[in-house]
Amino acid sequence: MSRCIWTRLISFLAVMLAAAFGAFAQQPPQAAGRGAEQAEVRPPLLFREAWKQPPYTGQLNDENRRATQDAVTNPNLELKLYGADARNLGVYVHEGRQDLWTGMVTSPVAVTLREKNNYIDLTGLARLRWITRTQSLHVLHPVVKLADGTLLAGSHTISTEGEYLESEVAFGNQHWFKLDPQKVVTTVEVKNPDLSRVDEIGWVDLMPGGGHGNAGWTNVSLVELFAKPVPRSSASR
Repeated sequence: MSRCIWTRLISFLAVMLAAAFGAFAQQPPQAAGRGAEQAEVRPPLLFREAWKQPPYTGQLNDENRRATQDAVTNPNLELKLYGADARNLGVYVHEGRQDLWTGMVTSPVAVTLREKNNYIDLTGLARLRWITRTQSLHVLHPVVKLADGTLLAGSHTISTEGEYLESEVAFGNQHWFKLDPQKVVTTVEVKNPDLSRVDEIGWVDLMPGGGHGNAGWTNVSLVELFAKPVPRSSASR
C-alpha cells in the first residue's frame, strides 16, 4: 500500500474518532446504575408560624399572656396543648419575636400544631426548622401525633444553654416513645411508626417550668415545617 493511501486512511480514522468523541461528550450524563432514581430533594415549606399576643383587657400580666388559639397567626393551624398545667403556657417577646414560654407551667407540657386541611408526610427529607431557647437543664423533644391518635416523643434533644438558636429536626434518624397525653410522660418505645400521615407536630418539655428569672424553662419562637401535605379528605377514603 502506498504512502499516500496510508496517509489518507490515517486522516480518515482520525476524523471518525474525533466525531465519535464529540458526539459522546454531548450526550447527557446517565444515572449511575440501571434504574437509578433521581436524587431526592427537600420538600417545600408547608407552613410557618410566628405567634402573636392574644387579645386582652387590663394589665398585660402572666394570666393575659396565656397561649390560646388566638396566639396563632396562621389561619390554617390549630394549637393543641397537653399537660395538667398547660393552660399557663405564655406568649412573650424576646429579640423582637413572639415566643411560647413554659416558665409558668408547673407540669410537663407538650405543644403541637395541627394543619386543618392536611395530614403531614414526615418521611424522606422532611425538616422542622425553628428558633428555640432552653435554660437550666431543660431540653426540647419533637412530638408527633399519628393519624391513629398515638402521641409520640422523639429521642432528638435540643439544648441551647440560654441562647436563642435556630436549628433543624429530621425525623427518620431518631427513636420514638409513646407520650401520655394527660401526664405528659414517656412510656414504651414504638418501632417504625408510620410518619407518612401525621396529624399534629410540635414539641415537649418533660420538666415543669421554674418561673421568672434564671430558672428552668423553654421558649419556642418561629416555627417552619418543610414537608409534603396529605389531604385529609383523600387520606380518609
